[in-house]
Amino acid sequence: MTRLYTAAEVEAALDYPRLVAALRAAFAEDGEPMPVRQSLAVGTEEAPGHLLVMPAWRRGSAIGVKLATVFPNNAARGLGAVASLYVLLDGTTGVPRAILPGDELTNRRTGAASALAASFLARAESATLLVVGTGQVAFHAAQAHCAVRPITRILVHGRAADKAEAFAARLRAPGIDALFAPDLAAASGEADIITCGTTATAPLIRGAQVRPGTHVDLVGAFTPAMRESDDALIAASAVYVDTRAGALAEAGDLLQPIAAGAWSADRLRGDLGDLCAGRVQGRTSADAITVFKSVGAALEDITAAMLVVETVPA
Repeated sequence: MTRLYTAAEVEAALDYPRLVAALRAAFAEDGEPMPVRQSLAVGTEEAPGHLLVMPAWRRGSAIGVKLATVFPNNAARGLGAVASLYVLLDGTTGVPRAILPGDELTNRRTGAASALAASFLARAESATLLVVGTGQVAFHAAQAHCAVRPITRILVHGRAADKAEAFAARLRAPGIDALFAPDLAAASGEADIITCGTTATAPLIRGAQVRPGTHVDLVGAFTPAMRESDDALIAASAVYVDTRAGALAEAGDLLQPIAAGAWSADRLRGDLGDLCAGRVQGRTSADAITVFKSVGAALEDITAAMLVVETVPA
């Protein structure tokens, strides 16, 4: 019988320290490469949108596929930009085992992947976090970073001041102050970690405004036409990605600097598999600027889904 999981069950099972540890183990295994995510333009000129298909498997254990849609104009309808569903099947019979709400699964695994990268790339004493964006991806990324670094202050920048103020209020916690930062350039120069989770198509984070020692986490842009950073930031940084194949196929933050001649793929330091398996070093100096660019990896989804099924009674 196929088990239907609720959003509350997914969130309860995927606390960040536990999920980060599970992703670390999964990426360190250096297993079979998963297919690059398929991204299909399915919207209209008035309502642009994409359908994303992400299959993954652990042979003999589990098979999974995520179906996700991204419609950036949904905010005007009071809806989130991303919607998704995850189906987990038995790895020996192919029989469906579970259907999970993909939004909560995606938000948590995305935040956990960023936190995993930060555990290698952000300075251990990082205390000020700048969050750019006020959606669910940005919210979970902020929470995840707080789970791996001693964050005491969060700066929030968003296009709408009222939304950014409300977002900051949600992030306040004992020992953590959070406030709206209307001046993005100034906030960029104050942050130890910058996490950017938007649907931007033009640079938001600029190399000239980021101070030495900063770790920049670019989460939002997921197509070659989208970007959250400028060429100068990428050119000045030690760049890491979630997966080489995915990032070099989809990440506008990297593909656009390559096209402009500002950066080249041979300068990519490594991906999460390299970091977790110890094949490459993370941060090498206190004043280095590091960038982690993620576009999403199917391994993250299936790892999170299996963790939910193992944790919550059938």
